[in-house]
Amino acid sequence: MAFQAQGFRSRMTGAEALCLTHRNESKSGEPPIVRVHSGCVTGDIFHSLRCDCREQLQCALRVIVAAAYGVLIYLPAHEGRGIGLFEKLRAYGLQEKGLDTVDANLALGAPVDARDYTLAAEILGYLGLTRLRLLSNNPAKANALREKQITILECMPIVVESNHHNERYMQTKRDRLSHGI
Repeated sequence: MAFQAQGFRSRMTGAEALCLTHRNESKSGEPPIVRVHSGCVTGDIFHSLRCDCREQLQCALRVIVAAAYGVLIYLPAHEGRGIGLFEKLRAYGLQEKGLDTVDANLALGAPVDARDYTLAAEILGYLGLTRLRLLSNNPAKANALREKQITILECMPIVVESNHHNERYMQTKRDRLSHGI
């Protein structure tokens, strides 16, 4: 599987992103499949069982490679739904005491979701992608991109299995954040 890699930096915030593009020349005519992936050090790199981030990333890469044209935008500044790695680790501690992921963020004085998709929309605009199929379970992500004038032709779910360690996390995403997983 071959990807073209490009780095981007927001002029406004300094936030960085990695964009991986894959084209399968044997297929054509399909709108691009795009995954905007929030960076997760604990899941993506260290394979934490507490979340489904790594599984979603791996699934997205498989779908993108199978498509005629696919793009993965990796946003490392989105760690912990935008609260950062240290605050996420503090939230983990609160989850150990019984709070779910939403209430843990709120108990820290952090928003439930602090992610901003401006840089992702700018990257899509740079690539000329204003109409796409979004690979996501998160309706807030789709709505945020729509607000940035990106036409979402289809929201394609990423289906991953839960495990004993992330069942509550996944249930919270479904029940409290309206994720379609």
